[in-house]
Amino acid sequence: MKRVIYPKVGGVDSIEIIEEDDPVASEGEVVIRIHRAGINFADLMMRQGLYGSNPDFPFTPGYEASGVVSQIGKGVNGLKEGDRVLAMTGFGGYSEKVSIDSSRVFKLPDSVTLDQAAAIPVTYGTAYHMLFHLGRISPGDTVLVHHAAGGVGTAVAQLCKVAGASLVVGTASSSKREFVESLGVKFVDREKEDFVKICRDLTGGKGVHHSIDPVGGSNLLRSYKATRKGGKLYFFGASSAVKGDRRSPMTAFKMWLNTPRFDPIKLMSSNKALFGVHMGLLEDPSIFKGHLDAISNMLERGEIDPIIDGVWRFEEVAEAQMHMHNRKNRGKILLDFSP
Repeated sequence: MKRVIYPKVGGVDSIEIIEEDDPVASEGEVVIRIHRAGINFADLMMRQGLYGSNPDFPFTPGYEASGVVSQIGKGVNGLKEGDRVLAMTGFGGYSEKVSIDSSRVFKLPDSVTLDQAAAIPVTYGTAYHMLFHLGRISPGDTVLVHHAAGGVGTAVAQLCKVAGASLVVGTASSSKREFVESLGVKFVDREKEDFVKICRDLTGGKGVHHSIDPVGGSNLLRSYKATRKGGKLYFFGASSAVKGDRRSPMTAFKMWLNTPRFDPIKLMSSNKALFGVHMGLLEDPSIFKGHLDAISNMLERGEIDPIIDGVWRFEEVAEAQMHMHNRKNRGKILLDFSP
């Protein structure tokens, strides 16, 4: 089998594809023949050594994958060879085959495609965790989301529609205006317009109920200012630490230097809540399992439908990641590992 590895910190040209023996299912595990693996911005930060929670180099990235069960280990119930499944790999998803604990594998309904399955866990899981689990979003709520054309951004737009939000404001580059507006989102040009002022103007001076910030740095403080008293701010990334496909120490340092230090007393006085979100470090698996069940039900009812930007053969992983580095993606990018 073949798998993608990050041998060391570097740009996309450092990515390697190696060949090794097929994995064997140990007790409680299954082997999955992967067909699709999702690319996430965290994968890019890991390659640059900026993420902080990845394994030591060398390692294979990939939080999520879909495919077909090819081998069953002892003690596994509820799955059989040939089942179409979603796997929460954690790491290792950029592979033709992976052996994984069966508790992290979910059988797919016939109505769900392998593309849809691989596009759901990280993006929709993160969006659902923020808005529904932590935020208890209600009909009529207002929402601000940055990188509105990306995987999480498009998931937020669809989930807000399900929840009955009255307004979703999304920032993105000017080239993505038409796409963002097609999602039912109020577009804000992140380079030319003041999203804080726009959020306040659209909400009678109050600000939005929910602000979702994967940018970090100074943008996080502005998102806080765009959030009303009693509102909630969620931060789950630091894209402003990344400039190009190679690590820029100065860019990363600037991001950390400009990250706000929030005053607990001011938070208390404004009744605002801040949530740091990292789904990869969520300790209670039952919470995420509940998220996936709810999201799957929405998918089967036709309430959501993951937007796929493109499917790239895994041999083109460098080009696929560069597409995301250049902020060109509209929706989710997938890698194709199918036979």
